[in-house]
Formats: sequence, C-alpha cells, structure tokens
Amino acid sequence: MSSASRPKQQRSTRQQRMWTMDSLRSVFSFHYAFEAFLVATVIYLIFFQRKPKKKEPKMSERQKDELIAEWMPEPLVPESPQDHPVLNPKFIEGKMGKYVNVEGKTCLNIATSNFLGLVDNKRIEDVATKTIFKYGVGSCGPRGFYGTVDVHLELEKQIAKFMHAEESVLYSYGFATVASAIPAYAKRGDVIFVDKECNFAIQKGIEASRSRIEWFNHNDMEDLERLLLIQAEKDKQNPKKAATVRRFIIVEGLYAKSAELCPLPKIMELKWKHKVRVFIDESFSFGVIGKTGREQRCEA
Repeated sequence: MSSASRPKQQRSTRQQRMWTMDSLRSVFSFHYAFEAFLVATVIYLIFFQRKPKKKEPKMSERQKDELIAEWMPEPLVPESPQDHPVLNPKFIEGKMGKYVNVEGKTCLNIATSNFLGLVDNKRIEDVATKTIFKYGVGSCGPRGFYGTVDVHLELEKQIAKFMHAEESVLYSYGFATVASAIPAYAKRGDVIFVDKECNFAIQKGIEASRSRIEWFNHNDMEDLERLLLIQAEKDKQNPKKAATVRRFIIVEGLYAKSAELCPLPKIMELKWKHKVRVFIDESFSFGVIGKTGREQRCEA
C-alpha cells in the first residue's frame, strides 16, 4: 500500500466515526424529547383534566321528612299463607309406637327408630315402673361422673351373654358409644379403613383418634382389599414401623344413610387375612337382623 492511500483511508474512517456519533446524538435527543412529552402529558392529565364534582342539591329538612314518610320498607320474608303447615301444626297424642293418633286419626308411624317395639310394650312398662319406684328416674348423666348402679352391671352381663362375648360396656348415650370407643383404641400413627357411608358419630370418633384415615367405597370389598394390599406393601418396606402400627376397619351393621347391610362375611375374611381389628356400629341392626337379633355376628 502506498503512503498516499493511507491518509485517504484514515480520513474516511474518521468521517464514518463522526457520522455515527452524530446519528447517536440525534437518536438520544429524540428519545429524551419523547420521554419529556410523555411526562408532560401525564402531568397534564393528572392536574388539569380533573372533572369538576357535581354539586348535589341540598335537601331541606321538610323534604327529608316527606321522603321518610313516603318510604315503605319491604318485608324481610314474604307473608305466609293462612293454610301453611307451619301455621297449622298437627299434634300427636299417645305413645310413640307403631301407630300414632294424629288429631283423632290413627296413622302408621314411619318416622321412628323403635324397630323392636319397646316403647309401647306392656311388660317393659311394668318393669320400668317398678325400677323408677326403686331407683328414681335415674342419674341423668354418665356413669363416670354420677357413679355405677347395680342395674348397670346386671345389664352388661346380660348383653355379654346374649352376644356370646366375654364382657360388655354400657354407655349412657348411644352417640357417645362409638364416638368415644374409637379414639380409646386408635391413636396417632394408626391407620383406619372406613366406609364412606358411615354415620356422623363414627366420623367424629375417627376425627378424635388423629389416626390416618383411608376411605373405601360403600360396601365395596374390592376397594377395601386394594387399600389393605397397599398398606401391606408399606409394612414390608418398613417392618420396624409396621410393628407399632395398628389397623382398624370400621363399618355399620345396618347403615343409617342407606339401610343396607354390610357384607360381614367378606369383612371378617379380610380381617383374618390382613390382621386388622374391626369396629361394627350396631345401632340400627342390634336385635333386628337375623333370627336372634345377632345377625350371626357371634359365628363370624
């Protein structure tokens, strides 16, 4: 390259640099101008475009009183017709047995859990009368607070004999029986397999137990066995923990929600196969199902 061509190249490079710097300056100037325009627009909209508040006309005290006098509040609830059942209740007379007397008319009582017909049984009424004369109307409370009477112990012996069991425990309130018996045995860390259709007392019992709950479909023994097999696999993976975990199955003999019987033979088969304990709520099935009222549970 000759010495004459070098200054020309240097001059062209210098000119390109100067042109680039001028372009950048013009771009930056436009950018700053545009930002300034946006800021001025925002300030203008905030401070100079406020809509004036509409002045509401002031009412005189006389006008206020007239409006209040004309105002008629709507009722909170619609008026009930005179023939509404709530306004004309029907009264039942006599004992709450199989048949009841409703305003002089004999009706079949289907809103009762008196399956055994104990309410209007003459022999039971005579015994109850003698018991009241001897013991009074009762302690009106739990045995753990008011104490145990000899008739409590005698009834426990009779129930155990009827059920072919070693012992039985008598509670003062049916709801508290299963609701307190479940947490008395099942604790935190245990697992309980419960039918999805179990009653409210069972639900409160398993809630108080703080155990792990596994729900199986109503009367679905295949679903129950599936959960038991899953638990068996967990036990194999951790034998040390499995030795301290207790397993329970909770069902109803006669379900209060569906009036269906539980498949007891299959439940007992799974009980012995998977080594689990079984809770059966017999509130509705005791004394009702089977020839003897035991529903063959003693044989199971």
